[in-house]
Amino acid sequence: MTANRLTPTARRLRQTSNFPENAAWQTLRKLRAEGYPVKRQAPIGPYVVDFAIERARLIIEVDGGVHRMESVKSNDELREQDLRQLGWDVMRVDARAAISVDYLLTAVRRRIGI
Repeated sequence: MTANRLTPTARRLRQTSNFPENAAWQTLRKLRAEGYPVKRQAPIGPYVVDFAIERARLIIEVDGGVHRMESVKSNDELREQDLRQLGWDVMRVDARAAISVDYLLTAVRRRIGI
């Protein structure tokens, strides 16, 4: 699927995002002032990722409890490998940690080196 074909999916995901994703979005938007704009529910390759910072080639995925299931973990690993092959770094953040402004900003800043 190309980015154009994924656009409706990305829009739908933005409209139906859960509390941890919304909280993370409010936090990550602050990075724009530091020169690192963040895209939410961004199409990359055949996937729609939770957040992407193009300048840093960093993807941030907010993982809820379902991501602890073996079948989901396995799928996440394959997806992450594909995204890394496309030249992206992937950072996974537990949903509980994603709602902490200080934690999330510190972790992302450290990952991108600012």
